[in-house]
Amino acid sequence: MKALLISVNYEVGVEIPLPLGLACVAAATEKAGHGVLLLAATSATGWESAIRERIGEFRPDVIGISVRNIDDQNMQAPHFFLELLRKVVSVCRSASRATVVLGGAGYSVFPESALMYLGADMGIQGEGEVVFPALLSWVEHGAQEDAPRSLHLPGRSPTGRGFAQNLDALPMPEPRLWLYPDNNPSVRIPVQSRRGCPLDCIYCSTSAIEGRPVRQRSPELVVRWLAELRKCGFRNFYFVDNTFNLPLSYAKELCRKMIQADLGIDWWSIVCPKWVDIELVELMTKAGCTQVSLGFESGSEPMLRQLKKEFNTVEAKVISELFADVGIKRHGFLLLLRIA
Repeated sequence: MKALLISVNYEVGVEIPLPLGLACVAAATEKAGHGVLLLAATSATGWESAIRERIGEFRPDVIGISVRNIDDQNMQAPHFFLELLRKVVSVCRSASRATVVLGGAGYSVFPESALMYLGADMGIQGEGEVVFPALLSWVEHGAQEDAPRSLHLPGRSPTGRGFAQNLDALPMPEPRLWLYPDNNPSVRIPVQSRRGCPLDCIYCSTSAIEGRPVRQRSPELVVRWLAELRKCGFRNFYFVDNTFNLPLSYAKELCRKMIQADLGIDWWSIVCPKWVDIELVELMTKAGCTQVSLGFESGSEPMLRQLKKEFNTVEAKVISELFADVGIKRHGFLLLLRIA
């Protein structure tokens, strides 16, 4: 079977992230013995012709489309992203008879509604590295047996949903699969060393997308992958783990392995302003961390409690100062409430 994986993701004035999740699915698909081609369109012009061209050349049996976000979360002037993806599905339909499959973080939050609105054949809720290769085999054999877990079909919910417990068993994408020659070496490459979040912040969808238990790749595997990318000329990275410092012991061990490997990289991460000590801060500095994004969310104690945050304003201030003392830049997340 041959699968074309498509990410159409652009927004004026916003830095467009590289499609790490889709690249992981591509790597798993290739490992399972199927042909795969990944197309990442990041411009408002040319994406339609690019899709038609790839379909004509590759002639896929299945087309996977990534639904990363539903909207831009701007309450004053929201931008609905699914309208564009609806056009993407329509273009694929007009150019090919391939089965059209949806997936991605945005899809996993609203699977039934997104599938109905976009008009695809089916969708995968949750991690696609296991389900998508299984789906290809299922389609190849006529879709006669029971559908794979986590697969949504129109009018029918999936038989179950599971998360991969051993992330090391899932292949990390090689540069040739998703990093093209025109990628600027200065771009920040996304890195995911763990999945899942046990916290209960009322506004967050991470637990719905990745589950609550934290599942980790071995630090050795992560560092080996970083080293391979470093050899390709990339030195800027961004750990997209929901909370880099959770678990604390894992974060420290990962930093130690990066220090030992002497990678010479510059990286950013997302940190919860709790469960941080001076040892972690110093290890992050030595490992090459130059900036952290801190989820302050609010400077109001009552609001933090309402949001079900685990920290208070004093802890946030102390931890922010720990990073400042070692020269790590701090970027703060804030939630702004509009009162009608």
